[in-house]
Formats: sequence, structure tokens, C-alpha cells
Amino acid sequence: KSANPQWREQFDFHYFSDRKDMLDIEVWRKDNKKHEELLGTCQVDVTALPMKQTNCLELPLEKHPGSLLMLIAVAPCTGVSISDLCVCPLGDPSERQQISQRYCIKNSFRDLKDIGFLQVKVLKAVDLLAADFAGKSDPFCVLELGNDSLQTHTVYKNLNPEWNKVFTFPIKDIHDVLEVTVFDEDGDKPPDFLGKVAIPLLSV
Repeated sequence: KSANPQWREQFDFHYFSDRKDMLDIEVWRKDNKKHEELLGTCQVDVTALPMKQTNCLELPLEKHPGSLLMLIAVAPCTGVSISDLCVCPLGDPSERQQISQRYCIKNSFRDLKDIGFLQVKVLKAVDLLAADFAGKSDPFCVLELGNDSLQTHTVYKNLNPEWNKVFTFPIKDIHDVLEVTVFDEDGDKPPDFLGKVAIPLLSV
């Protein structure tokens, strides 16, 4: 019940510089659990923002009264990657040796925030639920670790999709849980849930 809400939430997005994506923001109001209303939208062209500094933006909402105040920082992020199975970042023996050296016991206190990283190979899914009328699904897979999120491409009209992608995340908290969720792409509508697994890092 506020016309001037303060959220003070922080979100991390992995932005790959070879892409020209816009950051789309929507503001919604909720009367109760069932009724929601769009209060406005705005866009940020990430490529136009200066690097390595915090940018304070006041963005007017399109076609609606009001504005959104936000801080956006574009900074290089080491350790995050998406690659094909054949060019797996840990497949190179010399790189594995460098990593072993970086995380050896004598270097434990060199950078306390550099806990390590997690590499996940998403190969395929088997016998998924058919979400479409034609008895097929358009599945894609989302990996979430803490507030980091990466996803595969969509394999259309397939209940046994093969993605064969390798995802690398920096680990910020050893108590985090890796959540792997499979969705069915549904055009302009929100994707349908097809299944999920949760893997605590401490169990790896």
C-alpha cells in the first residue's frame, strides 16, 4: 500500500558483451493473490553504460506515471562461462594445473572471497512431460546458484532434448544449492514447469 515503494534489492545478471540485449524492467501491483496489474515498463541499454562504475538511473515508466530509481554497475566477471561440450574450460590439462595451484592450501587466505567455482555439464533430459497438444514440449534448462542464473537454448518439439552445454559459476557461498529446472517454452506466455532437481554444493 505505497505509491513510493523502496525495495533495496540487488540482482546479479550475467551479461555477455557480444550480445545486444536490453534490460527490460516491469513494475506490477498486486491486489491479492489472484489480481495483478502492470504499472509500467522501462528499458536500459546496457551497452551504453560506462564500465566499472555504479550508474544511478532514474527511468520514467513508459505510458504510465511514475519513475524507477536504480543503481546499475557493469563490471567484468571472472569465472562465468557457457560453452559447448567439445571446448570445455576444464578440459585443458594445463588449465586444470593452474586451478589446482590457485586453490592449494598455501593460497587459501590470498583472496577469501574466491572460494572456487562450479562447472556443470548439462547433457540431456529423458522422458519429459508433454506440455503441448501435439504430445511434445519445447524444453530449455535453467541453472541457478545463489542469485546467479544461466540457461541453455531451447530444443523444439522434443521430449528427450540434448543440450550438451558446459556452465561455469563462481561460488560465493559454499552452503548454496544448485537448482536445475526444466521449462517448456510457450511463446509470449510464461514457460511451463517440467521438473526440477536441487543439489547442495556440500554434497558434491
